[in-house]
Amino acid sequence: MLSRRELFKWRIIGLSVGPVKCANGISLGVTTDIESERAAVNGGSVPDAAIVCAGEAVEQFCTSSAISLLRLYKRRGVTLFGVNTGTWLLAKSGLLDGIRCTIHWRKAAALSERFKDLKVETALCVRHEPFITCSGGFAAFDMMVDTIEKVFGNELARTVCRYMATDTARHGTEPAAMPASLRRAGASAKLIGAIRLMESNLEHPLSLNRIAKMVSSSRRQLERLFHNYLLTTPCRHYLNLRLSRARQLLESTELRIIEIAFACGFESPSHFSKTFREHYGEAPNVMRMVARVPEVS
Repeated sequence: MLSRRELFKWRIIGLSVGPVKCANGISLGVTTDIESERAAVNGGSVPDAAIVCAGEAVEQFCTSSAISLLRLYKRRGVTLFGVNTGTWLLAKSGLLDGIRCTIHWRKAAALSERFKDLKVETALCVRHEPFITCSGGFAAFDMMVDTIEKVFGNELARTVCRYMATDTARHGTEPAAMPASLRRAGASAKLIGAIRLMESNLEHPLSLNRIAKMVSSSRRQLERLFHNYLLTTPCRHYLNLRLSRARQLLESTELRIIEIAFACGFESPSHFSKTFREHYGEAPNVMRMVARVPEVS
């Protein structure tokens, strides 16, 4: 509409031709099903790009027909986008080995553990041709504005942003879910750097002295920064990050307790269980069982 000419065409493909019910209860019309799309692609009707969208229970959509279609797209040179947990489907299809990518933050830890050859980043969008992935939500807007800019130029991208009542899209390398602690600590680059190092080194925790050195600080200065901005100690904050990741893995993967313990930097399952129980008030296995009890409406 803004360019006064047709720049994009799209169709919606589902596992079947029936409408897809979104998590908010709204039904979305489907143009065609996967098998019909495969036949069309094999017949020469190859799209320029395919955007893979998925929600919370993405594992149930990893069907052989869906995986086969994604692999066919890849063979035919189709640019593949992953939105929210759509990245999981691309990974399950074996297409992202060695590829930089991102996913919704709730699935980031599980994705890293399940697919070891991926290079998972905590960014809004990651472009590693021919794949473009985003963390979902508003990041999908950022991803598409970036695509508009690359294909049709900066002026149209700026016009789209103005029309959508925003000054500009966010840069794709921004963190997908900026923790509240980082927002509060925005005035201290050293504190932000220290927290980012902690977030990137959960499986093999760094010593506080090493973190201080890497951000050009002293141990005492870091302790003051954590106390002044976050009302905690560096070690306590680091432990909270590791336990938070452990909880994500418990709730969203089938990893054994011992595997989760080691993935989050604990020397033994017993130490992990004790620390987890002290922090959350429940043992890891109890929290896993509670998280998987289906809701009754």
